[in-house]
Amino acid sequence: MADNPFEMPKAVRDLAEKNVEQAQAAFRQFSDAMTQAMGMWTKAMPANDVTAGFAAVQERSVSFAKENAEASLALATDLAKAKTAQDIMSLQSRYAQTQMQAYAQQTQELGRLMTAAMQGMAPKR
Repeated sequence: MADNPFEMPKAVRDLAEKNVEQAQAAFRQFSDAMTQAMGMWTKAMPANDVTAGFAAVQERSVSFAKENAEASLALATDLAKAKTAQDIMSLQSRYAQTQMQAYAQQTQELGRLMTAAMQGMAPKR
């Protein structure tokens, strides 16, 4: 650390890694409970073209939320292991670029799914 005064102390990195592991475990529990609740809700809905379309939107939305949370937790893990402020800035920049691309793709897909679901609501002639 004497060579680089901006290096994160090992004790701080170790504590951060432990906190991230705890957050990941809590997220997994929450995610499992949410998936179970959504499954029960979906099964309780009457099956028809309208609910099928919106169920697809719901499923992808939940999937995207999980993917985004996992990406955030992966960033937190990497940040906890970072040794310098430069490493942190690089990780955050890369994460922001990757997530902006992911959000754009997710928005397009959800738009397509919503359009399809709305078309399923149109009165049949």
